[in-house]
Amino acid sequence: MTSLEPELSPNASADPHPLQRQGWLRASVRAVGKTLAIADMEVRKLRHDPTELFTRAIQPALWLLIFGQVISRGHVVDTGDLPYLDFLVPGILAQSVLFIAIFNGISIIWERDLGIVHKFLASPTPRASLVLGKALAGGVRAVTQAVVVLLLALLLGVRLRWDPLALSGVVLFVVLGAAVFSTFSLIIACLVKTRERFMGIGQVLTMPLFFASNAIYPTAMMPGWLRVLSHLNPLTYQVDALRQLLLPGVGLARIGLEADLGVLCAALVVLVTLSARLYPRIVT
Repeated sequence: MTSLEPELSPNASADPHPLQRQGWLRASVRAVGKTLAIADMEVRKLRHDPTELFTRAIQPALWLLIFGQVISRGHVVDTGDLPYLDFLVPGILAQSVLFIAIFNGISIIWERDLGIVHKFLASPTPRASLVLGKALAGGVRAVTQAVVVLLLALLLGVRLRWDPLALSGVVLFVVLGAAVFSTFSLIIACLVKTRERFMGIGQVLTMPLFFASNAIYPTAMMPGWLRVLSHLNPLTYQVDALRQLLLPGVGLARIGLEADLGVLCAALVVLVTLSARLYPRIVT
C-alpha cells in the first residue's frame, strides 16, 4: 500500500523551523541597528557641547596632580614595588568612567519632560535597544575621558603598556564599565523620576562606590567588612582589569581578566533586563 504522506528529506527534522530562525536573525539585526541609532543620537549631543569634555577632565587631573603626588611622597599606601602614582592611574580612570556614567540617567528625565520618551515608547524599538543605546553612548563618553587620563599619566611619567592589544582591552573594559553604571543610572532615574532626587541619589552613591573599591588602595588594606563590599562592587573588577592591562609587571593580587569580564558582563545583563522592564515607568 502506497503512503499518501510526502517523504521528508533527511535534514528536514533536524531544522523544523528555518523560517522562524531567519525571523529571529532579522529581528536581532534590526535590534542592533536601533541600538546603534540611539547611541548615535546620544553621541551627537556631545558633539554639540564639547565643553563637557574639558570640564570633566578637571577632576581626574586634581586626583593625579595633587592627591597622587602627595600620597606618593608620604608613602601612606603600601603598593609593594609599584609606585603609588602608577597604582593610582587605573583607579582614577575607572573613577572617571563611574562619575560620567552614574549621571547618564538624567537624560531620560529631560527626554520625558520634552515628550521624547513617549515617542520612543510608541515606536516598535525594543526597550532593551533603548537602554543599550544609551549605555553604549555612555561608553563613548567614557572613552574620551580615558584618553584625557592616559595623556595626563604620560605627562607625569607613569609607566604604562602602550601596545595595541592592551589598549584595545582598556577600551573594552572602559565601555563595559560605563555601560554597567549607565544602566544602573537609568534604573535610578526610572524609580525617582525627578531631576532633583536623581542628582541627590547620584551624588550619594558615587563616593561609596568609589571608596568601597580598590581604586585608591589595595583590598588587602581594607577591614573585613569593607573587603566583602569591595568584592560585590562592579567598580573593583573594572579597576582590577585596567591595572592588569595598563601596568607592566604588576605584582598585586589579581582576580583575573576572565573573571573581571564575566562579572561585568553578568552585571550588565541583569541591569539591562531590569532597566528595560522599568523604562516605561518613567512616564507614569
